[in-house]
Amino acid sequence: MRFFMKLRQTNGIAAASAKAGFSTATGYRIAQTPVLPSQRAKTRERRRPDPLAEIFEHEIVPLLKAAPGLRAVAVFEEMRRRHPDLDPGVRRTMERRIRSWRALHGPEQEVIFRQIHEPGRLGLSDFTDMGDLGVLVAGQPLDHRLYHFRLMWSGFEHAHVILGGESYVALAEGLQNALWALGGAPTEHRSDSLSAAFRNLDAEARADLTTRYDALCGHYGMTPTRNNRGIAHENGGIESAHGHLKAAVRDALLLRASRDFDDLAAYRRFIDEIVAAKNRRSGARIDAERAALQPLPDRRTSDYEEVIVTVTSTSSFTLRKVFYTVPSRLIGHRLRVRLYDDRLDLFIGGTHLMTLARGRSKSNGAHGHVVDYRHVIHSLRRKPMALMKLVYRDQLFPREAYARTFERLVEALSERVACRMMVELLAMAHERACEAELADLLGTDLAAGRLPDIAALRERFAPNPAALPEVVIQLAPLSTYDVLLTGEAA
Repeated sequence: MRFFMKLRQTNGIAAASAKAGFSTATGYRIAQTPVLPSQRAKTRERRRPDPLAEIFEHEIVPLLKAAPGLRAVAVFEEMRRRHPDLDPGVRRTMERRIRSWRALHGPEQEVIFRQIHEPGRLGLSDFTDMGDLGVLVAGQPLDHRLYHFRLMWSGFEHAHVILGGESYVALAEGLQNALWALGGAPTEHRSDSLSAAFRNLDAEARADLTTRYDALCGHYGMTPTRNNRGIAHENGGIESAHGHLKAAVRDALLLRASRDFDDLAAYRRFIDEIVAAKNRRSGARIDAERAALQPLPDRRTSDYEEVIVTVTSTSSFTLRKVFYTVPSRLIGHRLRVRLYDDRLDLFIGGTHLMTLARGRSKSNGAHGHVVDYRHVIHSLRRKPMALMKLVYRDQLFPREAYARTFERLVEALSERVACRMMVELLAMAHERACEAELADLLGTDLAAGRLPDIAALRERFAPNPAALPEVVIQLAPLSTYDVLLTGEAA
């Protein structure tokens, strides 16, 4: 303090404080009251009684020792229950007192150890839920997740839209897409415990899934590692990146001024553009890490599950609580199904038959339906009344206009006539390839409050195949060709 007062003779308060090792605020305080600390009055004591004096050591401390994880607000509520006359205004005082007590006497906390990362060594995978962004596809909410891959050293990222939950299929497809987009593979791959993928699986299925995951990593020369279940910070290199990616997607949706996309492919392109923009900012580090990556194998490995199903007499099969229709000619056959995240590839023997969109069971546990009216319309024409109580009737209609038309027909006509007319409309849409245009006309009829005119619609879209003109071809007699052999002119 004497040194400061000497410096004050030639310096301002700020400069003298800095030279004396004081803060500027301390310098101003000393300048206002230039009295030595030993000569000052005794520090002011508490002016009012401590409101926690009677309960902190005898009641609050035992609670903190018995339940170290107990929140301060819970302790406050318990004290209020025990002592109704306790002033509500002491909550902040109690929280500060508890925080100070824990700093001196509380249990040891877990320590996070920062790691040294080397280029080309570690790649991370995880899933993040995107349901809270309110994305729409063709006007319908899209319940989806993102598979997210990241290289720890350079920050390279890849994201893939997943329609179902976390599964091995989604992981395999997303991981391989990321590696082939990157052009190489790290030496180690880290994921979470895959507990969501193992859910509802028996021990044998879990062992098979573990074997397939190890084989997937082995195909690319990566060592598979997992963080402990429920300890997210062990995968923190990608957990924190989830928040940044979701924030970028949210901002891009706001700039786009619409959360509705025409189809799933458009939304996937939107996500790819966002991730590509993030990667461009780290382009130099990504290029440097590419040189340290392992080369990719000659081909991808399987990113699907294979299941055998039998087509029943309903011209369908059920897989993972989802009902799928197929052409009736397959009834009784056993099909080999390759199950991807967003589709099913059907094979009979080694011949590829078709690809179906993958369905999902409902959140309440009810079965889902993936129905194509073209698969059953020929039989439905022979049994039109089956439409009335059909289990998957609502999913049978290809567009909303067809469903609304059937409701109007049932209101205006008898059930038999309504079913017959509706089946004829579906058959017309299939046989004359006019599903979209017919839906527009049905929508116009609904808006006008009139029923569809089947005869007019038949004439509108094509002549009836049974009414096509008969073409008569007259064949020349074979003797006419003798002229070619003799060389004579005709």
